[in-house]
Amino acid sequence: MNATNFYLESTKKQFLYYKTLGEKAMEQLEPEQLFISINEDTNSIATIIKHLSGNMISRWTEFMTTDGEKKWRNRDTEFDPPLQDKEAIFDIWNKGWSCLFEALNELSSEQLSEIIYIRNEGHTVLEAINRQLAHYPYHVGQIVFYAKMLKKSEWISLSIPKKKSISYNTDKFSKDKSLTNFIDEELKRFNK
Repeated sequence: MNATNFYLESTKKQFLYYKTLGEKAMEQLEPEQLFISINEDTNSIATIIKHLSGNMISRWTEFMTTDGEKKWRNRDTEFDPPLQDKEAIFDIWNKGWSCLFEALNELSSEQLSEIIYIRNEGHTVLEAINRQLAHYPYHVGQIVFYAKMLKKSEWISLSIPKKKSISYNTDKFSKDKSLTNFIDEELKRFNK
């Protein structure tokens, strides 16, 4: 596999990892907890999801041929109070991620150096992917942090739990070196 094909496959795994991380955090919550805002200046998890999905659908629809900030997108309404329905929130979540993965699956490595636009600013396809690969984990981190605060002591860790680093590393270093992507292992762990 050449480097550019490897990049696309690695990117898809990264996005899938963060999608799964967000879902594993939200699965630990009661439905009503998705709609809690700590104060007027914070967004609920549902609002963060609404924004992420709006961004994804705008950026990844007709990714190669139209500006990533679609004229029909109304970003400000993404921060209005969301529907108070868990199923609707997960539908919005999945719609955004589906749009992203469909666009990535249509890309070829030869297109990575082509220019696309976001708000009239030119990006190579590679730069545009990297831009979103920084943006989405930022918000997924907010979701995970918020979920952890809401669950308090009932939280099931999504990474190496506190005071478990030594045993985790001992296990890792007890195995032969291998060429694997850490995300493959994490996704297996999440799916247990």
